[in-house]
Amino acid sequence: MADQRESMSLVRFDAFVEQRLYAEGHGFYAEHGSAGGARGDFITSPEVGPLFGAVIGRYLDQRWRDLAQPDEFRVVEVGAGKGTLAAAILASAPDCLSALNYQLVERSEQQLEQARSLLGDRAEYSRNLDESSSPGVVLANELLDNLPFRVIVRRGSEFHEWFVENGTAIVEYPAVVEVGDWPGKLPEGVAFPWHEQAARWIAVARSAIGTGAVLAFDYGVSQTADLVGRAWLRTYRNHRRGADPLVSASVDITTDVGFDQLAPDRLRTQSEFLEGYGIQELVAEGRRIWAEGAAQGSLAAIAGRSRVTEAEALLDVDGLGGFLVAEWRVG
Repeated sequence: MADQRESMSLVRFDAFVEQRLYAEGHGFYAEHGSAGGARGDFITSPEVGPLFGAVIGRYLDQRWRDLAQPDEFRVVEVGAGKGTLAAAILASAPDCLSALNYQLVERSEQQLEQARSLLGDRAEYSRNLDESSSPGVVLANELLDNLPFRVIVRRGSEFHEWFVENGTAIVEYPAVVEVGDWPGKLPEGVAFPWHEQAARWIAVARSAIGTGAVLAFDYGVSQTADLVGRAWLRTYRNHRRGADPLVSASVDITTDVGFDQLAPDRLRTQSEFLEGYGIQELVAEGRRIWAEGAAQGSLAAIAGRSRVTEAEALLDVDGLGGFLVAEWRVG
């Protein structure tokens, strides 16, 4: 089988995604892809405005207190991009700020340089997630959907998986390793993402801190079987849905995440998470600041007023508010 695959120039689907997204010099993220407004390819919650980061700051404060307010509190944001979320969290001045050791991990050197320009010495920078015994939190916003994924299909009592032939066609072969128990409810003949690499990442993230939590925001479903009838394999570029990944070599390849494969300790919607950590209090504070400073047109007043529209976008259950927030406790 291996010789046959080699001769046919087959590559497993996750390896194909890895090449298209991250290959040095020509991968989508290595070349130009990023979140953001007019110059980005898609909008994530941090790009809506600083309110999202302010709520995350409240979450970090709670975890810091849970850990008895250690003198060093390590926060590692993985897939940090240009540093937009980090800047908002730091600007919100959370109570844990004096103990905060904020680290950004980003595979794209281009985006890491942008983060350095934005944050300077307020953070540390790396291209890899390193283990540490320090207490803290590992953060990931819309990272799991971009970790290369395998694709499986149930065929009778067996599971097959996708390979890409000569970069142009999908072919199936029997899955080369056990897929575990989670696919038991999957209907026959329907393809599903298999988050093998994301599961490994969770294990690494949990070992990256001594005690604390791993927190991940992403679009997806609580049960992989819920992806039936859903267009879970998508591409994006310039804020638009892109072409078939086999057709276009320069698009973001992404998938809905089946969180049952990753076994979080807690799973809730982004709307529920933000409400639970006081987004409405911050909106009320913004309204008060606006009311007090609107006549002068101060920047603080305008920023306060913007919290209202930011909250509407972040809490919309048909949009960002319907994303899922997974949490894994450590220690």
